[in-house]
Amino acid sequence: MTISMYQASVPVFQKMLRNFDGILDKAAASAAARKFDPQVLLNARLAPDMFHFTRQVQIATAHATGGAARLAGLEPPKFEDNEASFADLKGRLAQAQAFLATLQPAQIDGSEERQIVLKYGPNVLEFTGLPYLTMFALPNFFFHYTTAYAILRHNGVDLGKRDFAG
Repeated sequence: MTISMYQASVPVFQKMLRNFDGILDKAAASAAARKFDPQVLLNARLAPDMFHFTRQVQIATAHATGGAARLAGLEPPKFEDNEASFADLKGRLAQAQAFLATLQPAQIDGSEERQIVLKYGPNVLEFTGLPYLTMFALPNFFFHYTTAYAILRHNGVDLGKRDFAG
């Protein structure tokens, strides 16, 4: 049995974004139950030089949608990166899910050799599809997803492995 590029990308991102949505619900409920401003969690970080929780969610969703879009040969959707509440972040997750739902296996399957070029300021990263997915898009998505989860756990939100992995 072989696994397709579509199966290794879109359903993975979709499942984890659904989990993320539940994690956001638990974070908002935790702030309400413990009677503190949700901004405490939204602005929390694990270390002074790391991005805060909100930015971790933004980057994770950008890697999910951008990764899938590039594999499909499409321009990644643009986000405003202006989310300021759990409701805003849930809206962003919904937008990401809506985009992923538009992608069909035929758009992504066979993209193992598709040329993907990313520009970050003066830096240019060049990939073909399979290494892009396995060594860039998925690791970056999971790094920011895991960091967001860890920020909430560190701040006392009652989360467990089932919340993370589904």
